[in-house]
Amino acid sequence: MATGTAARPAIPWRVKAVMIDLDGTLADTIPDLAAAANRMLRELGLAALEVEKIRTFVGKGIPKLVERALADATGRNVSADLMAKALPVYERCYAEDNGKQSVVYPGVGEGLRTLREMQLPLACVTNKSGRFTTPLLAQLGISGFFQQVIAGDTLPQKKPDPAQLLHACRGFSVAPREMLMIGDSLNDAQAARAAGCPVFCVTYGYNEGQDVRELDVDAIVPSLIEATRLIQKA
Repeated sequence: MATGTAARPAIPWRVKAVMIDLDGTLADTIPDLAAAANRMLRELGLAALEVEKIRTFVGKGIPKLVERALADATGRNVSADLMAKALPVYERCYAEDNGKQSVVYPGVGEGLRTLREMQLPLACVTNKSGRFTTPLLAQLGISGFFQQVIAGDTLPQKKPDPAQLLHACRGFSVAPREMLMIGDSLNDAQAARAAGCPVFCVTYGYNEGQDVRELDVDAIVPSLIEATRLIQKA
């Protein structure tokens, strides 16, 4: 279990491919997610929430974000009827806001270019729906780096279930132990451990408001480019 920043092994990890999470790892998407959440709340006659509060709701997909926002705004458990009414509103708002204010984190562009120079195949593995993931990667200018995109609705399961990670491993014909997962949250750490993949976490992501230094991971890194310095191509 790694503690502190940029934990470094004596010998770099040897891997054949790399998976990277999207929200909170590749890009700061909170501004768009929060804008859509607050537009939804206002349309439903509810008070808007602070962006930093909404930040703690991110990590388990849009339905869970919507449920948490509604619960906080109403102060009670969210009924199935309210969810059924609110979710399409959020999805419409987010489709309009997606990518407008999101930005890649420092070190991401350099990190992706370095991984490509290392000839490591890349997969983006996210709990975000495919209809939001594909245009966002394009808007951010990084879609061309990824040979696979495993979205939250690609399979019936999503992180922390290991299914998406194992699907990506099969897509590259590599064993899980040879496929590195880089993420920012408990979801990523648990999915990687269940799949049998090594896992690094960045320090700057969301993790539902919790400290990543408490996670069971192989390394904690301050940026994607720093992660590349801990690995070699097998």
